[in-house]
Amino acid sequence: MNSIILIGMPGAGKSTVGVILAKALGLRFIDTDILIQERTGRVLQDILDRDGYQEFTKYEEETILSLHPHHAVIATGGSVVRSDAAMAHLKSLGVVFYLRISFHEMEKRLSNITTRGIVLLPGQSLRDMYNERAPLYEKYADITIECTDEDFESVVARVIAGL
Repeated sequence: MNSIILIGMPGAGKSTVGVILAKALGLRFIDTDILIQERTGRVLQDILDRDGYQEFTKYEEETILSLHPHHAVIATGGSVVRSDAAMAHLKSLGVVFYLRISFHEMEKRLSNITTRGIVLLPGQSLRDMYNERAPLYEKYADITIECTDEDFESVVARVIAGL
């Protein structure tokens, strides 16, 4: 089996599903947001606040392009789909699952938007971000899993079935 890549909106459950999925399949778990923090020595929100979204995007792309795992579950940051190079690399590593949630579900799950490290372009609302990214997730996904109103164990089971 190649790697399993999880993409989706902030709050879709990529990291939580990724950990459970990796345990269930006996695979390594990689969270690209954590890798960015390890590489920079800073939390995501600090990078966004001090360096801006363009610099953050550069760090994210560099981090993704440095990955060469085999047999891993990779949870990506929600903004990864804004980089064609990063997504082409991820697709070369394995199967890309889009964990899809509705806008209202995302809004409900994101209680910590000012500290979470969410990439919003200048003047962009959460709704604008959702509308910009949704077609990109669809474009890059090999398999889409509907996650609105689903518990994590059900999502994991559906990902495994999709393999």
